[in-house]
Amino acid sequence: MSARADTSLLELSARELSAAIRQRSVSAREVLDAHFARIDAVNPAINAVVTQVREAAQQAAARADELSATTPADELPPLHGVPMTHKDTHATAGIRTTLGSPVFAEQVPDHDDLIIARLRAAGVISTGKNNVPEFAAGSHTFNELFGTTHNPYDRARSAGGSSGGAAAAIASRIQPLGDGSDMGGSLRNPAAFCNVVGFRPSAGVLPLAPSPDAWAWLGRSGPIARSVDDIVLAMSVLAGPDPRVPLACPVERAAFRTLAAEELPDPDARPLAGVRIGLSTDFGLGVPVEAEIVEVLREQARVFEQLGAVVEEAVPDLRDADEVFDVTRAFDMAVNLRTLVAEHREQVKPEVVWNVEKGLALTGPQLMDAALARTRLHEAIRAFFGDYDLLLCPTSQVLPFPSEERWPRTVAGVEMQTYVEWMRSATLISATGCPAVSVPGGFSSAGLPVGLQLVAAHGRDVELLRAARAYDVATRHTDRAPAL
Repeated sequence: MSARADTSLLELSARELSAAIRQRSVSAREVLDAHFARIDAVNPAINAVVTQVREAAQQAAARADELSATTPADELPPLHGVPMTHKDTHATAGIRTTLGSPVFAEQVPDHDDLIIARLRAAGVISTGKNNVPEFAAGSHTFNELFGTTHNPYDRARSAGGSSGGAAAAIASRIQPLGDGSDMGGSLRNPAAFCNVVGFRPSAGVLPLAPSPDAWAWLGRSGPIARSVDDIVLAMSVLAGPDPRVPLACPVERAAFRTLAAEELPDPDARPLAGVRIGLSTDFGLGVPVEAEIVEVLREQARVFEQLGAVVEEAVPDLRDADEVFDVTRAFDMAVNLRTLVAEHREQVKPEVVWNVEKGLALTGPQLMDAALARTRLHEAIRAFFGDYDLLLCPTSQVLPFPSEERWPRTVAGVEMQTYVEWMRSATLISATGCPAVSVPGGFSSAGLPVGLQLVAAHGRDVELLRAARAYDVATRHTDRAPAL
């Protein structure tokens, strides 16, 4: 094994790691050995990785090294040889995919979901699966099959969810990049809890395929990483339409490739000059947010100003967003899970049963009202982004909470009524349909990560990531690794 095939090797970004493999300064097999060694070292403490396919991964790494020996570096795929565990709700051909449910404890799909297929085509070596809440429902990663995923920065606390296994693995230096999904914050909340970056693209940019409802718009697939630059790299191979999903793709893959080829911004050159940012701590609705999160948000707003942006207190009119999200989520949950709940009710967690039953109880007038509310919300968002380029707001309303809790019962002294209410800082943005990214914003007084959420208009994904990358380069909060 190379002297570099240790934890220092896994400190590299996905871009750096792939470049090292493509240039043959390290082999794919050495990187894979370091990947599995890191799983062995830290996974017993955090429980992020729940399935491993070591033999198949070793064979794939050997093939990658053979390809490296016969192919010029610039002709190898962008993520050549990079090892990655995948979200356990994403179908992976030949690898157990449980969705965190006893119902699917032994399921082995015969196909890859689109995001997995595109990652593998880009050179990723699949090594297993990471943990999720059952059916990706809720923003705390625990289930009856595998137990709870713990936060690498404080193992007594939640890693968030539903992409909590991915976020914990990436923060723990098991891998630099991961795949996730996000309906109500499932990429953004775990990113905030684990001091990494989670990106929810515009609808259609990375289609959810295959899908039982090809027209569904609320749920998204997206990447998660330790840097915005790696998010850009991931989108340069993930973005693009798919004929199975009829939603229009507002941003072509080439646009992300162009951004990926740009030099990293110089913070001293005020790279955000001319960018107008609206700042809100409560979304204009009195949304409760813990005081330390608000303090970090306001402090980091000054960093955006130092980078040249104009930051003002401003927020779109989000009064219709709760109705849009709640009705659409309930409808989607019922569409996807009603038969399963009917047949396996006793094996499904009560929060999922509640959400499915809420969807089944929807009336025609409720659906009509939600459609009208969505149109009003669209007009409010359109008006806001006529004046501003970005919205800056909290990713999560709470700091990582004790992992034995199913969900926070109070936020800043306000009682929560449901398992999704504490996630309104994410769900309100989901309802808008806009692209959003959670970037690390620093830490609480107790050393817990705090995430900031940046939002742009639909289809402005590249501009959003360009601004987020400038902030990330200037701050590099993710360089503060957990003590594992």
